[in-house]
Amino acid sequence: MSGATLEAYLASYTANGDDLARDVAAVIQRLAKAALEIRKLVGQGALGAANASRGTSNADGDLRKNLDILSDDLFLSCLQGAPVACYASEELEKPVLLEPSARLAVAMDPLDGSSNIDANISVGTIFSVLPALKGPDVDPTQSFLQPGNRQLAAGFFLYGPQTALVLSLGKGTEIFIFSSRLGCFVEACKSVSIPERTSEFAINMSNYRHWEEAIRLYVDDCLAGSDGPRERDFNMRWIASLVAEAFRILCRGGIFLYPADGRKGYHQGRLRLVYEANPIAFLVENAGGAATSCVTRILDLIPENLHQRVPLAFGSRREVARVARYHVDPNMIGERAPLFGKRGLFRA
Repeated sequence: MSGATLEAYLASYTANGDDLARDVAAVIQRLAKAALEIRKLVGQGALGAANASRGTSNADGDLRKNLDILSDDLFLSCLQGAPVACYASEELEKPVLLEPSARLAVAMDPLDGSSNIDANISVGTIFSVLPALKGPDVDPTQSFLQPGNRQLAAGFFLYGPQTALVLSLGKGTEIFIFSSRLGCFVEACKSVSIPERTSEFAINMSNYRHWEEAIRLYVDDCLAGSDGPRERDFNMRWIASLVAEAFRILCRGGIFLYPADGRKGYHQGRLRLVYEANPIAFLVENAGGAATSCVTRILDLIPENLHQRVPLAFGSRREVARVARYHVDPNMIGERAPLFGKRGLFRA
């Protein structure tokens, strides 16, 4: 096993003596330790009492399992005494103040995809590390209402056939796999690079009738395959687990789409900007991909509240750009424009 351990990787990251980098590394190490405890609980499946439904809802109204609450408690506990000023979670209505003088703020989806545990589908933990905003009139919430381009680090743990950590510290995206033999995370894929082109898309087709015309048009063109305007065949994927979808795209390319639609509660999208879209976008962009709200770059959006939802498209750069063009002006897509026919100025 030739890859560096997570500890060695973080030691290299902090070698220049930067205090802020040391703080970020300390947080990543604590999160990794807590994630291994979550891994054990997830592995028990239906045999573990933690996987039962609690019958209560989180801050967004989603039904919670005991494991959702336990995961949140574990990560909050692991950050006690860390260089973290405040902690925000999808499970909590407001941030928790930890160490006011610390320089970091951590936002988390403690257990993404927990509704899939019963079906033995991979779930995970998503995290975002931001600079904590300071000042006598600064509320802890404000630290989490910064645009995603201010993130210092982001990543997710994937609890599946392999326990993985996907991590970006702002210069590239790395994949680490937990080695049970060594008892630590080991780098398995250095400097992930998402291909610009793809022939694979992921979307929940059951919502087709609720989508805006631009999304229906994009999907119709993909489904038309080699006989349609795209002139090539596409495969469709849908796991219904954001971390699993992101891991696949980081490993082999593709595009993921969770657009806004006409259903009640979905008009502004469904995924959370602070806890899900921002950290995933940070990872994807640092791997050479793109992430948008189907039109606007995710990392440029300024959150309006902690639990704001947003449409999300991410993956292979050219395909994400094409989705935006379908929204802005589908007639400007070469193979659909009468002027250009099949010549296609924007062939991708």
